[in-house]
Amino acid sequence: MADLKTFSGFPVQNLSSDSTSVGQIYYNTSSGSFKAVTTGVGSWASGASFTAGYSGRGAAGPTNASIFFGGLGPANNPGAVSSNTELYNGTAWTETANLNTASMMFCPAKQGTQTAALAASGSIVSADLAKNELWNGSSWTEVGDLNGTHSYADGAGTSTASLAIGRGPQPRAFVESWNGSSWTETGDLNTGRYFNSAAGTQTAALTFSGDVDNTFTANTESWNGSAWTEVNNLNTLRATGGGFGTQTSALMATGNIPSPTSTNKANTEQWDGTSWTEVADVATARTRPGSTGASGAEGILGGGLDVGTTSVEEWSISAFEVKTLTTS
Repeated sequence: MADLKTFSGFPVQNLSSDSTSVGQIYYNTSSGSFKAVTTGVGSWASGASFTAGYSGRGAAGPTNASIFFGGLGPANNPGAVSSNTELYNGTAWTETANLNTASMMFCPAKQGTQTAALAASGSIVSADLAKNELWNGSSWTEVGDLNGTHSYADGAGTSTASLAIGRGPQPRAFVESWNGSSWTETGDLNTGRYFNSAAGTQTAALTFSGDVDNTFTANTESWNGSAWTEVNNLNTLRATGGGFGTQTSALMATGNIPSPTSTNKANTEQWDGTSWTEVADVATARTRPGSTGASGAEGILGGGLDVGTTSVEEWSISAFEVKTLTTS
């Protein structure tokens, strides 16, 4: 019978050059190498296409149970605004009851779920709107209007407790809070903007990027329920992108830069509660997409471009990744 051996040794020195990945380390006898189980890496994959191509859509819900509504287009009628509403089950999109007011819906992203969403403000090309509609899972109902228009802006929260953040078409620091029946003006942003993105809840939100007097910004601000605080900027300056997630786990994808020539970006950045990190690019660089997701670990981005597109992409982070350890 073999003797039971024990291992003993000394603490290993920690060097600044060491990998920061953590997890199990094991020896793979087939390959003759050591392996490490590390945190997963995010990537984009093609999702089922919309029934028609739109730009500037509102959205709510997690990836596999999301709702997208409104928008500019469809692509074969690029000067129009839409009241179209579509539901996604993770496999296919289904058209359902339309909004009461056709609009480009920049403000309402992430406000609610597939069965309880909020479509707040927007634009009908010739005018900006303060209208507010509530989705109950089968139809839209007009409810209390906002105090001001929030076109070309974004929102965060639920159908009964949310924020409308920013205001266009001129940059405003204006923010309003929804309690389920009415809107109230609340703490202004430090930097007024529109075409911004947002994530989070009514009491713990994040807003980032945007247009400030025709100069795009990488500025990020965090909301604690009573005031906004400037935190670390995005790495890539842009606006008109898609954002989703929470105050501590968010994603900013795509967008447009104005100079030297207007260019759509495929960049994706991930927020960990402290700073932004560049991660995998989207397949289709686009401006004004609809976007929604429960956290920075999963989400959906669809439509966009000036004339609208049916293209949809889904973001996910694998539970883990196995890496081969090497020596040098």
